[in-house]
Amino acid sequence: MITVTLKSGDKKEFDGRIPAIEIAAAIGAGLAKAACAAKINGTVCDLRTVVENDCEFEICTFDDKEGRAAFRHTAAHILAQAVKRIYPDVTLAIGPAIDDGFYYDFDTEKPFTNEDLEKIEAEMKKIVKEDLKLERFELSFDEASDLFKNEPYKTELIKELKEKGEELSFYKQGEFTDLCAGSHLMSTGAVKAFKLLSATGAYWRGDSKNKSLTRIYGTAFPKASMLEEHLTALEEAKKRDHNKLGRELELFTTSEVIGQGLPILLPKGAKVVQILQRFVEDIEESRGYVLTKTPSFAKSDLYKISGHWQHYKDGMFVMGDEEKDKEVFALRPMTCPFQFQAYLNRSRSYRDLPIRYNETATLFRNEASGEMHGLIRIRQFTLAEGHIVCTPEQVEKEFLDAIDLVKFMLTTLGLEEDIQYRFSKWDENNREKYIGDPEQWENTQNFMREILNKTGLNYYEADGEAAFYGPKLDMQIKNVYGKEDTLFTIQIDFQLAERFGMVYTDSNGEKKFPIIIHRSSIGCYERTLALLIEKYAGAFPLWLAPDQVRILPIADRHNEYCESLVKTLKKYSIRADIDYRSEKIGFKIREAQLQKIPYMLIIGDNEVENKQVSVRSRKEGDLGTMEVDLLCEKLNSEIMNKII
Repeated sequence: MITVTLKSGDKKEFDGRIPAIEIAAAIGAGLAKAACAAKINGTVCDLRTVVENDCEFEICTFDDKEGRAAFRHTAAHILAQAVKRIYPDVTLAIGPAIDDGFYYDFDTEKPFTNEDLEKIEAEMKKIVKEDLKLERFELSFDEASDLFKNEPYKTELIKELKEKGEELSFYKQGEFTDLCAGSHLMSTGAVKAFKLLSATGAYWRGDSKNKSLTRIYGTAFPKASMLEEHLTALEEAKKRDHNKLGRELELFTTSEVIGQGLPILLPKGAKVVQILQRFVEDIEESRGYVLTKTPSFAKSDLYKISGHWQHYKDGMFVMGDEEKDKEVFALRPMTCPFQFQAYLNRSRSYRDLPIRYNETATLFRNEASGEMHGLIRIRQFTLAEGHIVCTPEQVEKEFLDAIDLVKFMLTTLGLEEDIQYRFSKWDENNREKYIGDPEQWENTQNFMREILNKTGLNYYEADGEAAFYGPKLDMQIKNVYGKEDTLFTIQIDFQLAERFGMVYTDSNGEKKFPIIIHRSSIGCYERTLALLIEKYAGAFPLWLAPDQVRILPIADRHNEYCESLVKTLKKYSIRADIDYRSEKIGFKIREAQLQKIPYMLIIGDNEVENKQVSVRSRKEGDLGTMEVDLLCEKLNSEIMNKII
């Protein structure tokens, strides 16, 4: 007998070996119908997996992340099968599930058009209607190589799996077979609602040195109503997409002759970043940080000490060849080893600690071409970076203070409700990615967990997401399309001080290595700008708006008074300009609204005669006539209090 313990704690007994899907059926017919995958002792498994021993057992439906992945992975196979039916000469690459859907990469002579996508989608519907059973099987290396002899990308993957000693598993549905680890649904008929969204270019393995492929994106749901809801949300997302809206509002642009991942902030976007930067630096100074300004590149020697050369070189822009050049330099991907040199400038005592260094740093990371996206993932960016050098006894307070600073920034920007907190740990099964010994890692992670538990933060843990030198707390945020990125990070570093010879003299006169907390208080300014564009659909709060007031004269005779208003507003540090165009006032108001201007001042004969202004708010509409000083006080109060 096999005893299966369910998530509820209930136990079920079965007479010998039994597939996961049959256990689901024994629990309930409805559950079996909704089942997408299973968890056996916490490990995600295919529904075809045979349970042979006592275990903890859970069924994953579409409501679960693991279930959605299996559902959409099946949809990706249906897509590939449809493409091969219509275009048999197309070569297959890979087709995984992603957070909000799936994609499949193909090697084809001509890119797929919208008409092609319609044909493929129609063929997918036929495959779903055929309700083809998915069968899992394994092959030897020779058998697999023979099966995929005309599929070079699959052959490459098969060879890699052989070298790693991993099994070669496959899924077959009708005439279509794919190399795949799973998991998958039991048949194609369960994929009731899907939509192909776009076709775009993508490099094989995300490397621009490799061949360019065509990637088809799609999404899939168990019900048509769920798909319709998702597509409606996508349309709303497109309206807020910073990559589109930011260009329309002239916040940033890009240039092919400059290069991918190297955006140009236009005057409006640069103004928003300037406001943020000044605000952040002032807040950091008020919290005891001292400013540094360090070089943008350094010799490889520096990165070899820190370990970045050994663990992060592929992500760096290297200048020179180690085999040919006496000195090789690299643009900095971070500031930590540079700020450490400031600490090493002189000897330190425990009385000097903690030292809180901050810097507005321009950094460079060699992101893959396929990963670029607007301002969110770029190759040159500006970071509000900082490093706290402290004694072991000071770590807890400094870490908590760093969290408090981050939460203050998030609240001020209106992003606090959009953040998820991730405790990023090392992967003990992939130790070559990290420096330090396992005991150090476990001790540090346990200590960090204790600190996090005191904060009351609702965080989750993620293996394999730590920096190579220590665990970290990541503040995760999603863009309008649901793609998750890290906005802020706070890390505990228990290793680099020793590597750099950073010491302090304790109260007993002994030399000790400090602990270093790496942190950012607002993260990457460009990414923050992108997320703020999407959060507010380009309609920034008054304090962040690049243009705060637009003055709209009804006729040319009102221009002189409008110019005097600009001078008055500037005395209050309020940014204002005048729309001098010979257009009707209704047109000017609509234009200002489209440009997301927070306040409009309509000036006619009565306003000039009475030395007043007629005020229109972007949020509240017509506010009536006001005295100029009263308006300035109102706006200044809104700016100073950073009203969202």
